[in-house]
Amino acid sequence: MILDCDLLVGRDIATGRRRTPAELAQRLAVAGIDGGAVTSLRALTFDPVSGNQETAQAAKDHGWIAAPGVDLRNPVDAEARLQQIAADGHHLVRFATTRQNIPGTAPRLRLLARRATELGLTLLVEGSTRTVGLALMGIGASVVLLDQHFYDAGEFILVAREEPGFHTSTRLLGNPEAWEQIVTEVGAERLVLGTRAGWSEEHSVLERLHSSGLSPEQRELVTSGNLRRLAGENS
Repeated sequence: MILDCDLLVGRDIATGRRRTPAELAQRLAVAGIDGGAVTSLRALTFDPVSGNQETAQAAKDHGWIAAPGVDLRNPVDAEARLQQIAADGHHLVRFATTRQNIPGTAPRLRLLARRATELGLTLLVEGSTRTVGLALMGIGASVVLLDQHFYDAGEFILVAREEPGFHTSTRLLGNPEAWEQIVTEVGAERLVLGTRAGWSEEHSVLERLHSSGLSPEQRELVTSGNLRRLAGENS
């Protein structure tokens, strides 16, 4: 099974591009991706209420994992929404720090991440150790960094040694050795397959998966086991 931790549906208001759940499902089928954690762009850009309803419907229709979003630009509402997301039984929540232009130095990011952690939520965070790492360290957070670049793979390793809840998506770890180095240094449990299929080059990530030196057991963790664990599912 191959699951993607970084699925998005809806319209990107910055580019005008759109991807319906049905279109994304078709794209995943062509790529050989079985599903993953999905978030509606509507929830991240202008309306968390209807956007998270869209997220839930897409997850239900296609057997995906719902990852509701919050609007960090409205931190009081985001705090209340985190409470509701946890109460509804979700285990994942997406923080669109880059998309919402929230810097890693903003107090709201650390405070809301701490609240999400108290509620038992895993954060799918748009960003990397370079941009949001300090805000998320020291609070016991469970995090998947969606934009960790291979240039900063070494920094991720140093941070992950200190933070047992830190994980990284594979989407931007495109150099020949980053996957293996991370697995060797901090374990395959910290690497979560992510391609942002339909919006990014999912085939390049899948090619890297097939050429990797991971063992079958490590590969299973990376491609599905880790995301299912973080989402509260039995592996």
